[in-house]
Amino acid sequence: MKPNAPLLLTDEQMSKFITEGFLILQTDFSEDFHARLNDQLNHVYEQEGNPGNNLLPRIREVQQIFDHPVVTGALTSVLGPNYMMHAHRHGHYNEQKIAGGWHKDSYWGYDKMRNHHPWWAMIMYFPQATPKELGPTGVLPGTQNHQTRTFVPDEMPEEALASGEAGTFALIHYDIWHRSTPNVLGKPRYMLKFEFMRTEAPMLPSWDNQVTEWSKPASYTTPIAEHETLWEETWNWLSGRLGSLAKTGSGEPSVVDALAQQLTSDFEPDALNAAYELARHGNAGVNVLMQALLDGDENASRTAAYGLSVAGPDAVPALLSALDDEIPATLVRTIFALSEQQQHAAVAVPRLTELLSFPEDRVRQAVSEALGLIGSPSDQVVSALIQCLQDSDVQVRFTAGLALSRIGASADAAVPQLEIALEDDNRYVRAHAAEALRYIGSERAKDILIDSLFQSRWCSTTTPASTFYP
Repeated sequence: MKPNAPLLLTDEQMSKFITEGFLILQTDFSEDFHARLNDQLNHVYEQEGNPGNNLLPRIREVQQIFDHPVVTGALTSVLGPNYMMHAHRHGHYNEQKIAGGWHKDSYWGYDKMRNHHPWWAMIMYFPQATPKELGPTGVLPGTQNHQTRTFVPDEMPEEALASGEAGTFALIHYDIWHRSTPNVLGKPRYMLKFEFMRTEAPMLPSWDNQVTEWSKPASYTTPIAEHETLWEETWNWLSGRLGSLAKTGSGEPSVVDALAQQLTSDFEPDALNAAYELARHGNAGVNVLMQALLDGDENASRTAAYGLSVAGPDAVPALLSALDDEIPATLVRTIFALSEQQQHAAVAVPRLTELLSFPEDRVRQAVSEALGLIGSPSDQVVSALIQCLQDSDVQVRFTAGLALSRIGASADAAVPQLEIALEDDNRYVRAHAAEALRYIGSERAKDILIDSLFQSRWCSTTTPASTFYP
């Protein structure tokens, strides 16, 4: 094994990630490395404040963390080998003696449908020893697929803590419920939060895979609800088996009717399980899910969209017809379900492109993301994303940059508009345009990117106290 070769996750670790939504892992940097890193963090925070998105260039040793084989192996296993380090990152400093509020992180707003498939993940890295008393991050195991916490029982097991020696980090599904815990010691506690995005749909397992079929991990923190079919589908999806649930059920009317009743349950885990089970039952299941998607109940509609997203190609014609709905929330859910169908939904691209004139921003945002996930026919998709780069809404524009990153070399026609986007007023539009140019990788794209990077060169040692020397 090469010194920096990724240390891939095992089947047991992957199944734990799928069920629990997180893993607590450990790097093996020396005490001196972390001591120097903490000295620099203290200096920067005291003298300059939180460097925010400039954390990586301001404290250059941080890059060594994200080159460590345990970190690269964890990210490769969950997000594939060509994952992107997102432009947003933040150093969290916690000296509060009270816990923070439970939350899911925003995608620059909360209108986006959250993916059950791990398209996004976060690393939360602790550069100092972080016992429970110092306020590590807490997560609720198994909540990455739940919209709310209202059903969490009083007997819920204690939250899992990212607690350990210096070099401990949490790899978490982007959508898991988490919080900061009380720092009763009152000493400095840093947590370096970086976001990562999958740029390619999985074709094969990207972890150290030894077994084909899903099974629950031998031991794991009991989640707040069992989601056996959802977990199985996620394992299969990560193994490159898109639509693995389709037509694996009997379609028996009594079974489908019982699941239809469960789909409208006020208990979110039961409704979610019903949606995934209905995805097994071909057209009979699709019909029930479509009725729930369109009927207007917000919870049932959202839950049905998840079932439709994994129901296979049989769901595509019905979803395509639903794009004629005029209710923005319904359109967002329909577009999401089509996006997760990936290449099976290529027939929807012309209609999705028409929706780029829809007046509500969140619909156009959903279209911009969906185009990158569907990906084909590439000429139509790229043309539509060039239009998205010129949209009045900033989130449509920066989502278009991420979508073009996923398309990669086939998106070369977007390079001129990406060059314009490098001058956008919004920092993330500029950053995502740069990422898209990198993933496109043509000579023209690289020349534009290199020129832009030289023009915006930022000196990591220039501070108000040291403007030019030494």
